[in-house]
Amino acid sequence: MTKNLENRIALITGASRGIGAAVAKRFAAEGAHVILVARTVGGLEEVDDAVKKSGGSATLVPLDLCEYEKIDQLAASIHQRFGKLDILVGNAGTLGVLSPMPHIPPKKWDETIALNLTANFRLIRAFDPLLKKSDAAQVIFVTSGVAKGTFPYWGPYAASKAALEAMAVTYAGECENTNIRVNMIDPGVVRTRMRAQAMPGENPETLPLPEEITDRFVELAAASYTKNGQRVNVV
Repeated sequence: MTKNLENRIALITGASRGIGAAVAKRFAAEGAHVILVARTVGGLEEVDDAVKKSGGSATLVPLDLCEYEKIDQLAASIHQRFGKLDILVGNAGTLGVLSPMPHIPPKKWDETIALNLTANFRLIRAFDPLLKKSDAAQVIFVTSGVAKGTFPYWGPYAASKAALEAMAVTYAGECENTNIRVNMIDPGVVRTRMRAQAMPGENPETLPLPEEITDRFVELAAASYTKNGQRVNVV
């Protein structure tokens, strides 16, 4: 059976749990070698076990994306080992704090922007040369419905995701005549730790598992996907 991502090199951030872990396992099952980036070593090892069990292969990278110089070091290591990067999934994110705008601690604001926005800029900056060495590179940023519309008390998260979308379409425009395609995906409401944090009174059993939404990620990651600068909804 043909695998959609055979022999592709894919880097996924926030890969130790939730959507990132589900995407990593699915990409590996589709034939990609997955580079798993997250802070939680135990979570990375659990995903690695699942990848190996399905016959896939992974490289584990315990890394705090807000230590930006380590992103540059990772890019250098990937260049030395693989010589290219085919797929980049910017999934790692934090909810921050839900609060009225005037009550948000500046530190929480800065932390949310740092991970949800600036870390993704640093990924672009570090990996653009490696993406250009792929025959058909795909960059996928995970966004959210809060980037559109009005969501009181979601200030840091909403602002960071709206800015992420603006950055993504800018980069997409710059890549229009290259081998790189840049798109965004809104997974919708999914059974994750972040969702439980945001909606503690919600019954998680009513929500789809992360493993149930990976088809669109595979679609956008395939070398044959030619759309650029799109915002794709899972459902």
